[in-house]
Amino acid sequence: MLRTMFAVYAAEPGPENPLASLRVGERPDPEVPAGWVRVAVRAASLNMHDLWTLRGVGIKAEQFPMILGCDGAGVLDDGTEVVLHSVIGDPDWSGDETLDPKRTLLTEKHQGTFADYVVVPARNALPKPAGLSFAEAACMGTAWLTAYRMLFVKSGLRPGQTMLVQGASGGVSTALVQLGRAAGFRVWVTGRTEEKRALAQSLGAHETFESGARLPERVDAVFETVGKATWSHSMKSLKPGGIVVISGATSGDATAAELQRLFFLQLRVVGSTMGTREELGDLIQFCALNDLKPQIGAELRFEDAEQGLKAMLDGETAGKIVLSR
Repeated sequence: MLRTMFAVYAAEPGPENPLASLRVGERPDPEVPAGWVRVAVRAASLNMHDLWTLRGVGIKAEQFPMILGCDGAGVLDDGTEVVLHSVIGDPDWSGDETLDPKRTLLTEKHQGTFADYVVVPARNALPKPAGLSFAEAACMGTAWLTAYRMLFVKSGLRPGQTMLVQGASGGVSTALVQLGRAAGFRVWVTGRTEEKRALAQSLGAHETFESGARLPERVDAVFETVGKATWSHSMKSLKPGGIVVISGATSGDATAAELQRLFFLQLRVVGSTMGTREELGDLIQFCALNDLKPQIGAELRFEDAEQGLKAMLDGETAGKIVLSR
């Protein structure tokens, strides 16, 4: 008899209406390959990647149904509490796993974390610090790891320099604010609403501005996850020799690259994707040393995943949205 478990999953691609393909129900219990471990999921956080999966972006039609969820924290069969690293690389690859051409994420090839159980390679389960709750730990693997790599691996910023975060309330943006403040940067943030700007200030931003506002002075680095809606403002906000670090384009590709400004001011544009297992370990340690806790905007039951996904789709976020049990 087939054993099943509770899961939140995408039944088929829904490019026009992603929530229409969402299902909450039963899926088969996962098998555990050699070298992998089973994790009883205690919490999982939502990411834009879950909406892409529901739309059918980056996943073949024959791979559905697909359990959603890149991030998670839970308990191994032996009782060890763990945080999950969602980048799954080729076992034969050495070096930075984000550069592995065969690497994948949970929910792209392997079933995700919005379920009773998830299976991952043993190395992808890192010890969870006692100081982090399961809900807080579930925010680390994608949004916070992405922010950590953008800031500390890609930007080249030094403490005391000024950084601008485009967008005040998303998971990566709120992580950038908290990490940047803890690391000694001057943190400026743009936000569409007064509420979003107030959230950024409460997390440590030194100054906040309306989206597209002229800044008091140019900055050393801009951190981009928005794309088309903010790209021109990002380019105009940089000092000569400044850098844009981009890890997403939720509003679409920029309509113009602004190449004349790019070469004349010798600006730099750097892409950043996720992070390595080693960087996740360093991030967890950095948070422990600085007593940093992720900003959780909403904590829902797994059964209420649609409510969280709709809020993310509508841009109504105030930090990470987490599913907990």
